[in-house]
Amino acid sequence: MEAAAAVAAFGALAQETRLAVFRLLVQAGPDGVTAGDIAEALKVPASTMSHHLATIERAGLATSRRESRSIFYAADYEGIRKLLTFLMEDCCQGRPELCGTGSTAQSCDTVC
Repeated sequence: MEAAAAVAAFGALAQETRLAVFRLLVQAGPDGVTAGDIAEALKVPASTMSHHLATIERAGLATSRRESRSIFYAADYEGIRKLLTFLMEDCCQGRPELCGTGSTAQSCDTVC
């Protein structure tokens, strides 16, 4: 991952509603949640939620798919892995095994 992409991802998450959306998507799993259900759960108007979802998707942290009249959003686990790997690639002077279990990007393969 390039630094610019990491900055975009962090920028997308650096807002309270978008962070809540991202957390909801991660909790929902790969099947995702409809945009309407996300807006309702977070008590955000649909038009505002659309903007937040687009920002998260552009940052590579979510995907969308249309099913009939509904748009489902899901966490982009590959995008999340790339961001975590970017953050941890120089961990402990290039020796991520020293950072401990659960702290390395490698451990994300079992968690994510």
